[in-house]
Amino acid sequence: MESNFTMASSDLEPREDMEFESHEAAYEFYKEYAKSVGFGTAKLSSRRSRASKEFIDAKFSCIRYGNKQQSDDAINPRPSPKIGCKASLHVKRKQDGKWYMYNFVKEHNHELLPAQAHFFRSHRDLDPLKSDVRMRKRKLLASVSKQFSAYQNVGCLDILKRSQHAKGRSLSLEAGDAQMLLDLFMQMQEEDPKFFYAVDMNEEHRLRNVFWVDTKGLTDYSYFSDVVSFDTTYVRNNYKIPLVLFVGSNHHIQPLLLGCALIADESVHTFLWLIQTWLMAMGGQSPQVVLTDENDALKTAITELLPDARHYFCLWHMFEKIPKQLEHINIWLDDFVEKFTKCIYRSWTEEQFDKRWSKLLEKFELRDDEWLRSIYENRIHWVPLFMRGISFAGLSTRSRSECLNSFFDKYVNAESSLREFLEQYKLLLCDRYEEEAKAEFDAWHEAPELKSPSPFEKQMSCVYTHEIFKKFQVEVLGAAACHLKKEKEDETGITYTVKDFENNQDFTVEWNESRSEICCLCRLFEQHGYLCRHAIVVLQMSGVFSIPSKYILQRWTSAALSRHSISGKLDEVQAKVRRYNDLCQRALILAEEGSLSIESYNVAVSAIRDAFQQCDDTRGTHSRLCDGESDTRMNEASSAPEFGSGDINVNSRGRVPLDRGIPAVGSEQGFTQMETPNTRPAHLHNMFPLPFNNGMPSMYRGIAPGQFHHATWQEKHL
Repeated sequence: MESNFTMASSDLEPREDMEFESHEAAYEFYKEYAKSVGFGTAKLSSRRSRASKEFIDAKFSCIRYGNKQQSDDAINPRPSPKIGCKASLHVKRKQDGKWYMYNFVKEHNHELLPAQAHFFRSHRDLDPLKSDVRMRKRKLLASVSKQFSAYQNVGCLDILKRSQHAKGRSLSLEAGDAQMLLDLFMQMQEEDPKFFYAVDMNEEHRLRNVFWVDTKGLTDYSYFSDVVSFDTTYVRNNYKIPLVLFVGSNHHIQPLLLGCALIADESVHTFLWLIQTWLMAMGGQSPQVVLTDENDALKTAITELLPDARHYFCLWHMFEKIPKQLEHINIWLDDFVEKFTKCIYRSWTEEQFDKRWSKLLEKFELRDDEWLRSIYENRIHWVPLFMRGISFAGLSTRSRSECLNSFFDKYVNAESSLREFLEQYKLLLCDRYEEEAKAEFDAWHEAPELKSPSPFEKQMSCVYTHEIFKKFQVEVLGAAACHLKKEKEDETGITYTVKDFENNQDFTVEWNESRSEICCLCRLFEQHGYLCRHAIVVLQMSGVFSIPSKYILQRWTSAALSRHSISGKLDEVQAKVRRYNDLCQRALILAEEGSLSIESYNVAVSAIRDAFQQCDDTRGTHSRLCDGESDTRMNEASSAPEFGSGDINVNSRGRVPLDRGIPAVGSEQGFTQMETPNTRPAHLHNMFPLPFNNGMPSMYRGIAPGQFHHATWQEKHL
C-alpha cells in the first residue's frame, strides 16, 4: 500500500480513524479493499466548494450500487450491473486538507468473488508492472512464433528438410527427454489424480508414441464432443518435436485442449494406436465431426475406429498446400487462389461448382494435375457446398491464423525442444484456464450491448454467450442491407430471393411456416450454428419475430454445460437459461461458504442431498429412474468424503476437491466413462473436477498409465 494515506494498522477494511491525502488516494484505497474482498468499484459522486472550487466531498461504491433506471421497453438499452447494492465509502475534506471517512457501508446484497476480482474492470490494470511483464512475455512469444511460422513457406531452409522417415519407428528424443516426460506425468498425476497418459513401444521396447490428457480435457469433451480437430500441423511441417493436438471448441468459441501426443511417424499403425488411445481416454464416446489434414493414413484410421463420425479436411490445410503443390504456376498463383476461393465459397449448387472447377482447370491448364484431381475426388470431405448440416465451431477456416488451433502456435515453434515445450505447456494450460474463466465471468456479470430495436437481438441477448451473440448481432444489423422478393409459393412453403447489398450476392431462402423451418443457400446456420441475415429478414417480413427453437443450438448458449435439453419455445428457453444461471451463481456461493469449515461443509452436502430429493419429488422420478440418473446423483451426494476433525485439504485453486473418495471405474476388459451430473457451470468444473476413468487394460502394450517403473523405463529407453 502506498503512503498517500495514513491508517492505524495494515488492515485493508476502512475504519473511522483513517485519513487520506486526497479523495483520489481514498478511492485508490477503496479499490485495494474491494479487490481483496471481491467486488468492483465506481466513483459515484463528488462535490466542489462554491468558494474555492476544490473538492470537498466524494462518494465511491460497489459497481452494483443503486438500481437500473432505464425502462425495459427502451429501444436501445444499455447493459447495467446495478441490483440495488448499498455498499459504499463516503469521504469528506477537513479544514487542514486531509480527508476522513464520513460513512462506510460494508454489507453487499450479492456474492463476493475475491478469487476472480481481477476480472472487474476497476481492477484489471491495478498492477501495471505485473501486467506489463506478462504482456511483454506474450509479445515475445508471439514474435518468435510468427518468425518461425514464416519459415514454413521457405523451401530452402534446412529445418524444413528433416525427413520423417529418418526418425525410424521410435521417437527421436534427446538425452534426458524420456525421464523428463516421466517426471512430468508423475507430477501431473500427483496434482491431478485423473490425469491420463499412455505409451506405445516398438518391437525393440523403445518409446514410439506417447499420449496424455488432463482432467479438464476429459471434462470439456463430455460437453463439447460435437467437433474435434486432430491437428498434425507440427508433424507435417517437420517441427523438432512431433506434436499432435486434439482440439475442441467451447461455448465461448475458445479452443479446448482435448489431448496431446508425440508420434514417431505418420503411419496407419501410429494413427490407429493414437485414435484408439484417445477414444479410450474419452470413455469410448466418438465425436460427431472429425477435422484433419488430407492424409490417407489418418483417413484409414478414422474410417476404422470412428465409423459413425463425419470426417472432413480443414479448409486451411487445403489452402496451405496450394503454393507447394502448384509451384509450377507460381507467377499466376495469386490469380489462381482468387478463382479457387470463389469456386469454393460462392458455389451454391453442385452444377455451379463443377462448372467453375472446370473453368479453373482450363484457364490455368491444370487438367492433368494429380493433386487437383485427388482433392476433386475427395470434394465431399472439404468443400462447404457438400457439408450440409455440419457446424465446425470455429475449427475450419480459410487460414490457420483465423482458426482456433492457432492459439497454440505461440507456445511452440519449429526449433522448440521437448524441454522448452513442456515448460510452455504449463503456461498454455494456465492461460487457457484464465481466458475461459474471464469469459465465464463476463457472461455472468456483464450484459451485452444492444445496437438495434430488433426483437431477435433482444431475445437472443440473454440466451447466447457473449461471443456468439456478437456474431449473431452482425447478422441482425446486416439484415438492414437485404431486400427480398417472393419467387414462388406451394404446399411445401415459400421461396424467396434475398439480395444482400453488403456482399453483392443473391441468396435463395426457403420458408415453411407450418413446420417453422427455414433454409438459406449461404448455409451459415449449418456451418456456424446461428441464423443468417437472409433468414432473419424473411422471418421478419413473414411476421415471425422470434427465432424458432430448433435454430438455437444449446452448445452456444449459457446453458451449454447443462445435462438437460433447453429445446422448446423461445420464452421457455430464455426462462430455463435464466433459472440455470441463477442456480449456478447460488451454487458458487454455497461452495464458497461450505468450504470454510468441516461443519459448514457437512451442512452444504446435506442441503444438496435434500435439494436433489425435493427436485425429484417435484418433477416426478419416473423419467430419471429409467436411466438410473436419480440414483447416481443421490449416491454421489450421499457418499461425501469423510475428512474427520482435521483441516480440509485444499487444491491449488484454493477449493475443496469434492470428488475425493469417489472411485474411478475401470476393468481389464475395457473402461467405461462414469456417468456424472453435467449440470454445473464451468467455474465448478475447474474448481471441483468430476471423476473420470484413469487407466488402461494392463495388457495394453504391456504398460498401464500411472504404473511405470523407473528402473524399467531407464534401462530400456534412456
